[in-house]
Amino acid sequence: MAKKFACKDIGMSCGFEARASSEQELMGKIAAHAKKAHNMSEIDQATIAKVKAAIKEA
Repeated sequence: MAKKFACKDIGMSCGFEARASSEQELMGKIAAHAKKAHNMSEIDQATIAKVKAAIKEA
């Protein structure tokens, strides 16, 4: 089953949403977005945990 994520689900005021067929693929999309839109060259472990907890079945 596909996975989905939205920045707003972790408290960000950002309209980004992504879907992918796996969590690994989705995390790649999220990391690329975080780098480009939020200037995050690295994502700390606490944020990764929040993101993974917010991933839902699409």
